[in-house]
Amino acid sequence: MTPQPTDIMIPAWEDGVLRPVEKLAVHQRGLRHKAVSVFVMRGTQTLIQQRALGKYHTPGLWANTCCTHPEWDEDPSVCAVRRLDEELGLRGLTPTYRDRIEYRADVGGGLIEHEVVDIFTATAPNDLAMALNPDEAMDARWVELSALRAEIAATPEKFTPWLRIYMADHAAAIFGALEGA
Repeated sequence: MTPQPTDIMIPAWEDGVLRPVEKLAVHQRGLRHKAVSVFVMRGTQTLIQQRALGKYHTPGLWANTCCTHPEWDEDPSVCAVRRLDEELGLRGLTPTYRDRIEYRADVGGGLIEHEVVDIFTATAPNDLAMALNPDEAMDARWVELSALRAEIAATPEKFTPWLRIYMADHAAAIFGALEGA
């Protein structure tokens, strides 16, 4: 059984001090907190996931390959590898650090994401094996970056706020030379 957000402590700044704070409380209070996002790439395609319907915020919306909060004192690159496996059953990838960004977004239900995100990319082989964790993701698919931009423009409500922010404001830092693809 997947732990509930009230059972998980994540690194958040409370009164200017980084400390472990209950995950749900972090989002209810809109506290600034640490996060990790990964984009797995295959040429000019990226792997996106559709969040499970049981997620306590943004269920059923499409997001980048994986996004999470690191455990206390967990290195962001270690967190990226761990969550690629836990969410999508992806193993053997080596994430490359791309950038650190900060954003704040209403994710519905009175919850706010105010994240300081370490962004990673990883290159996937053509035969990448995947095994979705149904508690985390209900679907995943490869999409060309240009097609993803077009889909977000046409139906933004189908995508998480953070993926919309990443694609609109941070694509060059995340995708580098592929950004124009």
